[in-house]
Amino acid sequence: MALRRALHFVFKVGDRTRTATFYRDVLGMKILRHEEFEEGCKATCNGPYDGKWSKTMVGFGPEEDHFVAELTYNYGVGEYRLGNDFLGLTLQSSQAVSNAKRLNWPLTQVGDSLYMTEAPGGYRFFLIDKEQPSCDPVQKVSLAVSDLQRSIHYWSALLGMKVIEKNEDKKIALMGFSDNQCKLELQDIGGDVEHATAFGRIAFACPRDQLPDIEAIMKKEKHKILTPLVSLDTPGKATVEVVILADPDGHEICFVGDEAFRQLSAMDPQGNELLDKAMAADKSDEWFAKRNKQKASA
Repeated sequence: MALRRALHFVFKVGDRTRTATFYRDVLGMKILRHEEFEEGCKATCNGPYDGKWSKTMVGFGPEEDHFVAELTYNYGVGEYRLGNDFLGLTLQSSQAVSNAKRLNWPLTQVGDSLYMTEAPGGYRFFLIDKEQPSCDPVQKVSLAVSDLQRSIHYWSALLGMKVIEKNEDKKIALMGFSDNQCKLELQDIGGDVEHATAFGRIAFACPRDQLPDIEAIMKKEKHKILTPLVSLDTPGKATVEVVILADPDGHEICFVGDEAFRQLSAMDPQGNELLDKAMAADKSDEWFAKRNKQKASA
């Protein structure tokens, strides 16, 4: 399954301005593209919301060879409740550690050359205090599972990932489609996985002709399909086809046709400017403040 590749993780954000500061100024990522939408996504890309929302892709380099973050912002929603499902994203960058210290962004040392910090909303990031590699600095996304063996079977036997490392004592497995991509780390927490309203989604690309096969094997094995194969339109850009799954613990997984996605995900040199413009035009915080109200909590 070497043709399959890890793309991004979706984070719901309530404070877009502070979130942009974290990714740009603390982590040192770039705004790769930014899009505004007037209504909800057919594949619930922004969660179960029908109103206006935005999508911002941020990363250390182009989406074709870097694992990035997708930041979805629903206008009018100020915060989301965290579950125990997302355990962290790990990246290697001494510059990010230095940035956090310089900006007084909360940072906790949790091991040799390893620091933990949080993005707005409470999402955990682990920073390895070593020189940022020339390839992708993002090393792994860690998710909680309730039965490690069951999850390994799902991700390997059904989705084609290989087990790269496994630690029986710590109940952790590191998996991936190839050695030079961001990995997926599954950690058995010994109990139920709760997603709450901040639940995310991990995305992968595969050749378009594999999408019906992925859908078919999930039907055959009686695993959950959240969104059957569907086409998603982005005005002025390529139309992509996706199928959205849920693993045994309810983690959302998006598979997208690689050929069209490479066109859709081309870096937009105006991305940074478009995000800043959208944040400047967003008066929702002022609107709520004037009325002594708070934005909705999802």
